[in-house]
Amino acid sequence: MTRHIEMLDALFKHATEGIVVVNKAGTIVMLNPKAKELFGYSDVDLIGRKIETLIPQRFTKNHVQYRDNYLEAPRARGMGHLMDLFARKYDGSEFPVEVSLSPFKTSDGEFVVSFVIDITERKKQDTRIREANLEIQKLNAELEERVEQRTRELAEAVKKVEESQEEVIRALKKEKELNNMKSQFVTIASHEFRTPLATILSSASLIGRYVTTEDEEKRHKHVHRIKSAVNNLTEILNDFLSIGKLEEGRIHSVPVQVDLPAFCKNLIDEIQGLCKEGQKIHFVYSGATEVWLDKQLLKNILFNLLSNGIKYSDNGKQIFLTINADPETVHLEVRDQGIGIPAADQVNVFDRFFRAHNAGNTQGTGLGLNIVNNYVDIMGGSVSFISEVGKGSTFFVELPNVLP
Repeated sequence: MTRHIEMLDALFKHATEGIVVVNKAGTIVMLNPKAKELFGYSDVDLIGRKIETLIPQRFTKNHVQYRDNYLEAPRARGMGHLMDLFARKYDGSEFPVEVSLSPFKTSDGEFVVSFVIDITERKKQDTRIREANLEIQKLNAELEERVEQRTRELAEAVKKVEESQEEVIRALKKEKELNNMKSQFVTIASHEFRTPLATILSSASLIGRYVTTEDEEKRHKHVHRIKSAVNNLTEILNDFLSIGKLEEGRIHSVPVQVDLPAFCKNLIDEIQGLCKEGQKIHFVYSGATEVWLDKQLLKNILFNLLSNGIKYSDNGKQIFLTINADPETVHLEVRDQGIGIPAADQVNVFDRFFRAHNAGNTQGTGLGLNIVNNYVDIMGGSVSFISEVGKGSTFFVELPNVLP
């Protein structure tokens, strides 16, 4: 028995935890050396003092009630795990603790033994861990932001590369189109110039043979052929010059006040010489007489549309020019009774160098309607058409009638 008491005494004295025993009145009746060390009472006796001596003053008042309630129904329990629990040293300073309570009874009465652990280092470690975690979170956030920024920069760089590639592709495509245009130009020019030049050459040679008065009719015939061939050459050259100016961006719309009916009658008189046998241009006008349009662009538009009507219509077929001018818009309509445009070709009608499959041997550069489309666009208008093979085509042009 004595041996057991000695062992318990040794455990009490050498325990690494502070041990404080209080009676039911909350008075300290025993404490081990570690407890004295923790609370700084090595040279001061705590026996007989209330347990509140070891508790921060701000908690003392409430603790008395907690302690009395606990001692009414004591039970083993831990304290300080789920909340911050502090103890008070002799010098008034505080330190964080964890406390375990265990009630017991002896012949002298009821007591509670408290096991006290100083968790200052643990708290510091927890604080360091929290700070480290916060630092890690901060670094992660910064890293994510950097990743997002780098991703955005990479996306922008990729976009620029793609745009550069697209520009290169567009440039190559444009270069290819220009090369194709050059090839088409050479082919078309050589073909289109050859026919009227051959006509001029042969007619000029034949005229020299007709020297008598009786040959006057034949001479007139060949002179007419020469004039017609020269007109064709002039038309071809004008088309090529117009395309060149359009490519260089040198064509602009400069509206001036125009007496449109008189303007159209003069133009028709010029074009009438291109008509085949039995062909005639019928002109109908309504609305305001004075309008604001670019005269040169308008002349080219009407000349191309009317000459196409003549060119792609047989002898005896009629061409109709109808114009209505209101205060805001000039409506032009050119209708022919010609060969018409196949449905499969209609989507490409305004493309450069395009000629419908049923054009046959009819002379043409495939530039006329492309020029019309460009000129109408420059003037701020619109152009459309309807066509049926064997019945003819009708082109509709709307141009703004606006004072500049």
